[in-house]
Amino acid sequence: MEEQDNRAKLKQWLASGEIRLQPLSFSQRELWETSPVPVGDPANHICAFIEITGGITPEECEGAMRRVMERQEALRVSFLPGKDRTLEMIRVTSTPQLGYRELSAAEARPEALEEVLKETYQKPFDLVQGPLYRVDMLKRRAGDHVLAFSVHHSIADGWSLGVFVQDLSTAYVMGLKGMRKVVATGVMGLSDQLPPVPQTYSEWSASERAFWQPAEIEKRAGFWRDQLQGAPQVFNGCTEVVRNKGPLQRMVSSMNPRLTKAVRELAQKNGATLYSTLLAAFQVTLWRWKGTDDLVVGSPVANRNKAASHQTMGYFAGVVPIRGQLDPGRAFAEHLKAVHLRAVDCFANAMPFAEIAKVAGDRPSGVVHPLFDVRFALQNHPVPDVVLPRISTKLRMRSTGTARFDLGCEITETGSELEVVWLFRRDMLDEAEIQALDAMFREVTTDLCSHPDRRLTDLKL
Repeated sequence: MEEQDNRAKLKQWLASGEIRLQPLSFSQRELWETSPVPVGDPANHICAFIEITGGITPEECEGAMRRVMERQEALRVSFLPGKDRTLEMIRVTSTPQLGYRELSAAEARPEALEEVLKETYQKPFDLVQGPLYRVDMLKRRAGDHVLAFSVHHSIADGWSLGVFVQDLSTAYVMGLKGMRKVVATGVMGLSDQLPPVPQTYSEWSASERAFWQPAEIEKRAGFWRDQLQGAPQVFNGCTEVVRNKGPLQRMVSSMNPRLTKAVRELAQKNGATLYSTLLAAFQVTLWRWKGTDDLVVGSPVANRNKAASHQTMGYFAGVVPIRGQLDPGRAFAEHLKAVHLRAVDCFANAMPFAEIAKVAGDRPSGVVHPLFDVRFALQNHPVPDVVLPRISTKLRMRSTGTARFDLGCEITETGSELEVVWLFRRDMLDEAEIQALDAMFREVTTDLCSHPDRRLTDLKL
């Protein structure tokens, strides 16, 4: 009976124009087609919190949320499962989702707040009914709030979090202007709307489908067949029982300003990027740690190649698998140059990951992600800190990692330091092992910066 009611509602919505249907984007297909994690699992949530200092009310926040939701169609998306394929359902209108809660003094303490946020982030979404985001306004004390923002990965990526903060801040200011007009004129309903985005997510998705025709995919298919033939995974020996347990855990470390400067200088001297230099050091670290001289890591790419998409929320990001093959008798400087050239080639031949997996003949087993089980990233999406009338905001990302891998290393430039976030499965690796791995990564990187011309087997580690 419920299924019949849902079908009737869908027909009514389609007939009235309240919703429209469209195919999944290539990025969304990665979640449905290649991930060993069920798409509805909370492991597929992206999380952040926004610290707000100053006077703001729930009504002002809800008004700002409404403007953002009207501008960003991703916040009005849910999904229609089908026998052959899943479709996006895009609603014309929707109601802002904002919860409000005053924290006790005990809950407002940093360590207790982390547990409150974790509870918020892990609540599942209804992929069919939507919405696929959640905002909880948590009051720590007068003039001190935290906005906990959770969003399903199918409608957002890391870049989207910065877009959300910018839009929310702008919408808040527009709300203040609208209230001033109300006071001046005595007429309600004069609050401004945010301007439309230059390109909606559905428009970008359509352009991607138009570009990635079979002939275009086949142009790059040979490259990926050669790159990935016979590629192993780092944790091949782990069992299904272990891999299915629990979400990824998170540990944060950093490289101090001195080491960060040395890494930058090493990259410059060898004509490499900061990304390639850190990846090369990471490969050497995994070789020392696991004894593997052949490994594939998955690296995210923003996939926002045109300015028109920079203001749009949605799941644009792609994944590029990069294979590293170490020769222990080679000097690190030579290895770095080889890694840099390999990375340049892989990014130049990037195509939708679901298509790369098909080309490589790899399929998700329900336990293991195809092609790689280690993720490595140098995050470079914009993270705005905004100062507004009456308030200031500060965005804090929460690297949860959509648990499609077993170990992740995500590095972010934070001023003169590099923040290093480790993501790992607690049932496979305990925190002591990750702390040892983190220390090894810094030691390896320090030694490589000091002796780049020394053979890898001769490094004093």
